[in-house]
Amino acid sequence: MSGQLRVGQVYRYASGKNPDPPILDGFPNFHHVTHSPKLPRALLEAGINGMAKVHTLHGDRRPVILIRSSPWKAGTEQTPWHDIFDMDNGHVRYFGDHKATTPVEPGKTNGNAALLDVFTGHQGRTPGERANAVPLLLFRAVSRSGKVKGHVEFCGLGIIERAERLVQWGGSEHTTFTNYVYDIALIDLTTEHDKLSWEWIESRRNKSVSDASSLELAPRAWREWVKHGNSALPRLRRRVARAKVTKVPEQRPKPGTIEAKDLELIYKYFDGRKHDFEAVASAVAARVLRGSGNSYVEGWLTRRSGDGGADFVGRLDIGSGLASTGLVILGQAKCVKPDSLVSAEQIARVVARLRRGWIGVYVTTGAYSVPAQIEMVEDQYPIVLINGLDLARELRRMARDDHGGDLEACIEHILTARETAVTNRRPEEILLE
Repeated sequence: MSGQLRVGQVYRYASGKNPDPPILDGFPNFHHVTHSPKLPRALLEAGINGMAKVHTLHGDRRPVILIRSSPWKAGTEQTPWHDIFDMDNGHVRYFGDHKATTPVEPGKTNGNAALLDVFTGHQGRTPGERANAVPLLLFRAVSRSGKVKGHVEFCGLGIIERAERLVQWGGSEHTTFTNYVYDIALIDLTTEHDKLSWEWIESRRNKSVSDASSLELAPRAWREWVKHGNSALPRLRRRVARAKVTKVPEQRPKPGTIEAKDLELIYKYFDGRKHDFEAVASAVAARVLRGSGNSYVEGWLTRRSGDGGADFVGRLDIGSGLASTGLVILGQAKCVKPDSLVSAEQIARVVARLRRGWIGVYVTTGAYSVPAQIEMVEDQYPIVLINGLDLARELRRMARDDHGGDLEACIEHILTARETAVTNRRPEEILLE
């Protein structure tokens, strides 16, 4: 009997690839769950693992592509990119397999070629075309017992929404190279209790089973997508209903980590010159707000003031053409000791400055108290909170992408453009630009 993959479950992925026993070292055995008698094994050896196509009466069909992300490799010469997994909001940003040392064109590598072909199928205009579309099963490597290899977490079933070419830094020479990045929507599996039956994949591997017959075994949300297309993705996307409160220790870097060292560097860099920190806060806020594919325009920094109000202004654009609108972003920057807490009163002062339709962003080197977060959730404050850990991570990524990993050079680059951007204009003027 076929097994089931459960979202969030960690599986043991042993090098021996033996389907027995069902439980291995205290974890479900990946090769047992995905075992199909008399068929080749499902593998996660590469980042992008395309299962061999089968020849059906109605044409070729690729059963599935299994994607594995290895966060422990992120930022290395081997894997210079950082994949983003936002499982609670049903979004994954995954980088392709082209590297600085790859001799072929970016779209001709095995992984990118497979995903670009999948993307074409995911853009199918008819239910018949989408019935043949390839499911993406996403995994990420996790560490267990001090080991970074041999364990993977199942992250869900995905559909590629967008494929984009971009330029990255990488290689031993820190040169630029072109790669693809894919925005992937994770599909809701609530009806299946967050589980995916391997029986569906087995049916897709059977050349005698038609696309329509195989579809009957697919998760409900996948069948809905096949029927209605990408316009249905907003309601079919995975969403996790949970209290949006993050404990204070989870907002701070662990001692001795690169994030802890970076955050200490950032705090000391701006200690005594807190007003300069506003430029960095504005740049980080822009990067965060663009992270899910949003269009964001950086505006300006405000003049020095002691009222605890806005420190920077930006604009978030939603939609396109006539079907679009702009939202004013009002930002607050607070450079404090990394062990400091931002209180509910401090957040409330920023919210008090917001007009209808405006959004606040609060960026700090510290953390947000639990009472402050609870008040924000209960009162439905339209504000984005960026803590010290997130700040350090985003600046490190900016340094890696544009400054060869030199964090101070990244900060200095941001500050060079600051003076010309300082003004006392009214925030709503950003809507006219």
